[in-house]
Amino acid sequence: MPDKPIYDIIIVGGGLVGASLAAALRATPLKIAIIEAAPWFTDKRPPSYDDRIIALNYASHRIFSSLGLWKKIAPAATPIKQIHISDQGHFGFTHLDSKDLKIPALGYVVSARHLGESLKEILAGSAIDIIAPAKFLDINQCDDLLNIEISSDKQSQTLQTRLLVAADGGNSKVRQHLGIKNHSIDYGQTAIIGNVTLEYPHKNVAYERFTRSGPLALLPLQNNNCALVWTVASDKTEEVMALDEQTFLSSLQQQFGWRLGQFMQIGQRHSYPLQLSRIEEHTRQRVVIIGNAAHTLHPIAGQGFNLGLRDVASLSEVIIDSLKAGEDVGSDMTLQSYVARQKPDQEQITNITNMLVQVFSNSFPPLVIARNFGLLVTDALPPLKKFLERKMAGLSANSSRLLCRLPLSEP
Repeated sequence: MPDKPIYDIIIVGGGLVGASLAAALRATPLKIAIIEAAPWFTDKRPPSYDDRIIALNYASHRIFSSLGLWKKIAPAATPIKQIHISDQGHFGFTHLDSKDLKIPALGYVVSARHLGESLKEILAGSAIDIIAPAKFLDINQCDDLLNIEISSDKQSQTLQTRLLVAADGGNSKVRQHLGIKNHSIDYGQTAIIGNVTLEYPHKNVAYERFTRSGPLALLPLQNNNCALVWTVASDKTEEVMALDEQTFLSSLQQQFGWRLGQFMQIGQRHSYPLQLSRIEEHTRQRVVIIGNAAHTLHPIAGQGFNLGLRDVASLSEVIIDSLKAGEDVGSDMTLQSYVARQKPDQEQITNITNMLVQVFSNSFPPLVIARNFGLLVTDALPPLKKFLERKMAGLSANSSRLLCRLPLSEP
């Protein structure tokens, strides 16, 4: 008999995706552990102007509502009621509105810290084991189990599990250890992010403006604040990051315009290179890869975390179905059921995101004219507009039970 208990599921990566999966499965009889390299949500600072921001689409709101989490998230979430899309220096624009879909918002903007604290709070009352900080070291097959070697408190230990879920981000150690190939497209662009204060109220409108260097997004926050995602050419990153505050705001003003008045303040700036990456295999024997470990997207449509959360919704559903049927939650049948359910959604979103980057980062004149006519046509044709609104809200994805606001336990 092993010294350590046998886990049904070990989740490597306790970030927002991994913690969301644990939250989805917290009420089941499954024995679950989270292995997280960083301390477990120990940031005790009060809310900050410079908090990193997450954009949740309406589908993610539904999923968190089904998990009983939205009531914790809602007090610090700012709704996106409308989205204004435009092409800098050209005539095309599209205006999306949540009223067209008869929903309260197309999405919500919330700090990653508040989201993490909400997940931590709901997991604190569960039987899930949190092993953090701890590092994943090795994985070996042993009959119908996996041996997972980790390092914690400067000591190594081996845990056993029926299913390993890799939710450890874009540089996934589990994926690298298994030798699963990851195909990447370098866009030659960098996202500069930070929070800004505006002169005029944003009125819960999000802005996506396509500039010559790439998309520029403003997401509404409380008061007159917005979260900024400004895409620049990678070879200009150091130059833009080095600008003093007033010069940076002036440059930003030139790119966005004066629709919201003057840009008054910019907080801490951070930058990260942009690429599209996707893996060749989503599963190995008793292993499944989800979230950014499986796919990273350009932020052009704000779909990255939302897609990862739909991974969680689909995986938790097939796990519950396997449990109810008396099957092994780590079996090939369970994992292939997940792939069949979620891979089409992953492929569709990554392809759409990549297409948008290619179309709106191209200055070829005929393409510029075509995309601007496309924006105008979309704005003028209600069925086409509603199709795009459903895409942005995440409502055209695979209808998992969580997305439909149904308990996971329902058939």
